[in-house]
Amino acid sequence: MRRALITGITGQDGSYLADLLLDRGYAVHGLVRRPEAPAERIAHVRDRLTLHAGDLLDQQSLEDALLASRADEVYNLAAASSVAASWKDPAATGETTGLGVARLLEAWRRARPEARLFQASSNEIFSAGGSVDESTPVAPRTPYGAAKAYAHHLVLAYREAYGLFCASGILFNHESERRGAQFVTRKISSGVAAIKLGQAEELRLGALEPQRDWGYAPDFVEAMWLTLQREQPADYVLATGRAASIRDVVALAFAHVGLDWREFVKTDEALKRPVEIEPMVGDASKARRELGWQATTGLETIIGRMVDADLERLANVGPA
Repeated sequence: MRRALITGITGQDGSYLADLLLDRGYAVHGLVRRPEAPAERIAHVRDRLTLHAGDLLDQQSLEDALLASRADEVYNLAAASSVAASWKDPAATGETTGLGVARLLEAWRRARPEARLFQASSNEIFSAGGSVDESTPVAPRTPYGAAKAYAHHLVLAYREAYGLFCASGILFNHESERRGAQFVTRKISSGVAAIKLGQAEELRLGALEPQRDWGYAPDFVEAMWLTLQREQPADYVLATGRAASIRDVVALAFAHVGLDWREFVKTDEALKRPVEIEPMVGDASKARRELGWQATTGLETIIGRMVDADLERLANVGPA
């Protein structure tokens, strides 16, 4: 039985990856700060997981988890993952999302170097507009992007210096019914559901013009797994190649429940980011060619599933 260790297992991507690996016969281990704490996203498989107490801020805890799990594959999905929040506390973002990867890589090199490691990188390491791929110069414009860029370069350095199997997936936006409440797509789907159920009268958002390449999280965790099945490690842009604006997402969400978004959405200057990256899409042709992977779930389907999940949640338990 192959063994995997997932950091960030209680998050959106971690929970979907746990589902995928369990379905493929893995013994799945997860790194969490407090194993006894409730974790909604993995509750349905909790009795099939082995959780280890640990933190990206504590290198010894990482070594202990690697030794205890005897992992064949390590997936680092833990991070301070909100771009907006990174502007409020850039030091904390750098500590976890950047230096945390340094601690993990060193713990892995010492405790379990025979394992293969996947690092969740981000399109926020880029600032160029248009279509970007693995050769696009790294030039972040946000604290989150800067921390991810440090981690991205460090993975390459460990691969070249020590000959270890470590690879990065440069992930563009990917959403799902398990998306965190702090992300704009979930704010939209939850807000639309609340309005439809009569629990709210308006939805306040920042800028509606920014565009993103939006994918579906279950599609993306498949690519993570495929990346570690290759004979040689490599980095891959993981994206749909299609852009849509926040306004487009809003329109799809309200249309899903038969409402006109213009009657309910209010823009709020306080919710806008200090800096917006240029509109970009990811060129995932390398992933298609070498991994046989491509994003298959369209944006309308993704947003519809998110709205339906929030309608069910709010109808059962009321407003969050």
